[in-house]
Amino acid sequence: MFDIGFSELALIAVVALIVLGPERLPKAARTMGHLFGRLQRYVNDVKADINREMELEELRKLQQEVRGAAREIETSVSSAVRDIETGARAIEKDLAVAGADAATSSGAGAGAGAGAGAATLPPLAEPAVEAAPVAAVPAAEPEPPARQASLPGFDKI
Repeated sequence: MFDIGFSELALIAVVALIVLGPERLPKAARTMGHLFGRLQRYVNDVKADINREMELEELRKLQQEVRGAAREIETSVSSAVRDIETGARAIEKDLAVAGADAATSSGAGAGAGAGAGAATLPPLAEPAVEAAPVAAVPAAEPEPPARQASLPGFDKI
């Protein structure tokens, strides 16, 4: 901050001794030390406040970036959901049309039991699932009760 060497400090001390005298010099030095300490604390507080504000600003920027990314993800997910719903509706419509066509082509032989759009599809074959053999789990042996630490002389009671 200031470029003051030892020779300048010695010169200031000699001048202060001459001007203030030996009686008032210790009190003046003590007062100057207190003022200098207050100044240092004030400067450190200002530095800390500036650093806090800079960190807060960085956090706000990061928050805005995260919110923007969340909005982008939300829009992409919602557009994907809309695309899937559109595709499902198209498939549903195609199946309804195909069922109606099948019902009209076989409607003459079906009789009163088959309604329009009530096409029956053959059931899907389910894959056979084999059960895995279950290994026998041996019974766990009970643990002996935990011993309490005894104090000297109490174990004979």
